[in-house]
Parts: sequence; structure tokens; C-alpha cells
Amino acid sequence: MKKLMNLSNKQKQYLKGEAHHLKPIVMIGGNGFTEGVLAEIENALNFHELIKIKISAEDRETKQLICDAIVRETGALPVQLIGSILTLYRPTEDKKIALPK
Repeated sequence: MKKLMNLSNKQKQYLKGEAHHLKPIVMIGGNGFTEGVLAEIENALNFHELIKIKISAEDRETKQLICDAIVRETGALPVQLIGSILTLYRPTEDKKIALPK
């Protein structure tokens, strides 16, 4: 797995703007973070680069653990976590999203 760069604040702001109109593509519910969910997230990242994931966890700690696991497993960059919605970015070979410098 290749290590991704860190996002500058300007880049994060840009991605937040790009993600604003997006709906969560993947929902993580009672079954938690499974292999199937991971595969779904991988596919979504490969296709879209920028995605939202809805995490239904009772407490903040569990939600954070799930977020950390997703970031670790996918190598994606966390853009933001608001409430139960995690926004992730992972550039693909054909870079669909042009980040500001």
C-alpha cells in the first residue's frame, strides 16, 4: 500500500466544497466494519476518489475506531468527520479531482 501525501488546509477546504453535495455511498451499521464494507469502500474510492461514508455507531469512540480502521485499510485521506458522516479522498491513477497547490 502506498503512502499518500498529507492534505494542506487549502486542499481540505477545496475537497469539503467538492464533497458538499455528495450523498453517503457506503453505510456502516450494526454489522460494523466488515470485509464486504471494505470492498465497497475500495470500489467507491477507485471510482469516485472523493466519497462519504455514514457510520452508525452509538458512541464517539467506536465511530473514531471505525474511521481509523477505514483510513488504515484503504490508505485514503480523511477530509472531515461531521456527526456520523466521514468524507474520504484517495486519488486514482487518472486523477479525476485536480487539487489546488
